[in-house]
Order: sequence, then C-alpha cells, then structure tokens
Amino acid sequence: MAVLGKGSAHGACSLLHAAALGYGACMALDLPITVRLLDRPSKRELVDKDDVLGHLLQAWCDAGHPLPEGYDIDDLHWGVNSKIPPKQGLKSSAATCIAALRALCDATSIVLEEPTMVHLAATAQLAAGVSLTGSIDDAWGCMKPGWKLVDVQAPITEGVLLENKGLSSDDWIVVLVLRGEREQQPNLQDFEPHQQAFREAFEALKANNPLMAMTWNGRGIVAVLQDIEGRKMTNDSFMNSARAAGVSGSGPALVLVIPQLQHAMVDRVKAWYSSRYKDVEFVVTSFLSHEGDDELE
Repeated sequence: MAVLGKGSAHGACSLLHAAALGYGACMALDLPITVRLLDRPSKRELVDKDDVLGHLLQAWCDAGHPLPEGYDIDDLHWGVNSKIPPKQGLKSSAATCIAALRALCDATSIVLEEPTMVHLAATAQLAAGVSLTGSIDDAWGCMKPGWKLVDVQAPITEGVLLENKGLSSDDWIVVLVLRGEREQQPNLQDFEPHQQAFREAFEALKANNPLMAMTWNGRGIVAVLQDIEGRKMTNDSFMNSARAAGVSGSGPALVLVIPQLQHAMVDRVKAWYSSRYKDVEFVVTSFLSHEGDDELE
C-alpha cells in the first residue's frame, strides 16, 4: 500500500452559527486530523457514514483538477487519523475536507488557493448533506489557527471580514463535554425566532471578545435546538469557574473555557457532570493561536 499524498487540518468550535445571520465564525482547536490518499484500502476501517470524502473527490474531479498520474477515481482510497469527535459540532466534516484537499494537492503537486479549497469543501459538504450553509466559515477555521468572521453569502474571495490570532493556550484550557453524536440537524427556519442571541454574538466578535461571542452563540443554539439539558449544563459550567461556555455548531458538544490559573477546576467540572449526566465524555484541549495582529479587511 502506497501513500500518494498526505494532508492535515484541525477541529474548531463555534463563535457564531452561520445559519442565523449569514455571518459565521469559529475558533481553531488543538484537535488534529491527518488524511492520507492511498492506492489501496487502509487496514484501519474508514468511518465516513455520509461519504464526505467520496463527495470531495467528485468535487475535485468536477472542478477539472487532476488525479495522481496513472490512477482513476476508483483506484483511490482514503486513510483518516482524527482526534475530532464526529457529529458533535466540532467541525469534523470541514476539517476532513481541508485535510483531504491538502492530500490531493500533495499527491498531484499542484497548489490551490485557500478560497478554492473552501469552495470545494463547501461543495462536498452540501452534496453529502452534512451542512445547512456549506460550512464556509468552518472550512476557513479548520485551515489555520486563530478565528475568522466570515460573510458566508459573499463571494468566498471576499467573505473574510475579520481575522484574529486567537487565544493563547498559556491562558486558557478548553474542556469539551461530549454528549453522543448529533441525531438531527435544525432547519434554517428554526433560527428565525432566536436572532437576538446571535446578534449579540456578532457584536461581541466585532468588539474582539470571542469568549462572549461563544457564550451568546451557545444560548442561541440551545434555544434553536430546544436543548433543555444543554442550557442547564451551560449554566452549571459557570458555577464551576468557566469563563465561557456554549454548545458548538449544531450540537450537541458543550465547549467550556477555564483559565489556566484555575487548572484544578478541570477535575471538578468532570466530576460535576459525570455525577449528574449519563454517558458524558470529556476531551481536554486548547485553542490554536498564531502570532500577528488583528486584521480587518
């Protein structure tokens, strides 16, 4: 079995769900994914229930990009090594697409501009039925550290409105509370009665306050999903020293942010939720940030 190409990306958490206002934002998390393009099936079982990778390869070919020399589409296979919990709202599909596109670029020795990669990722996710909007903001968020505010209705080359280097892992701990895979997606109409919370998140991002945006966005999402348990779990987090908390994406994962100076509270949070909610799991990670100044385009 030969590895024809390899690419990587990372997961992210929501700061603003794009289905609400047409603006979306998410912040990069230290949840790595590596995708390999292979000439034979991997010995490790590939879990891709929605065939996102199949749709991505088709989008690649439909766009006129080449396959590795000497190979047809049916000759190609995928191997995936991911730390991103699937169907939790942590951008696993977008990250898979970005990593797979980088693997295809590696295998064919071509270079795609970032907006082109975002377009192909959106095309694949819409075709696979795993996204309401194409997850354009998610694809941007899974490419690089930090966070971006994206107008998902604008041309992709013009859609990034604000970029920020992100929050340092030296300052913040991120605790993911996993509540099982998402069972259903909300409809766009479900967001209409809950616009105010998302507007507050949008204003918080313009004021360079991503933690406030995460919390407001989370309030909006639990209302959209009618997620009574998620609302209660979010409120519980603030009693256990979280500075920000919210359900990410379309759920159901809860993202908690705790100051590094209160690292001991991580065990308390785990104990609190474990004693009150069945079958929860935890991932302790951090934000991915980069050096550089805030940028407004």
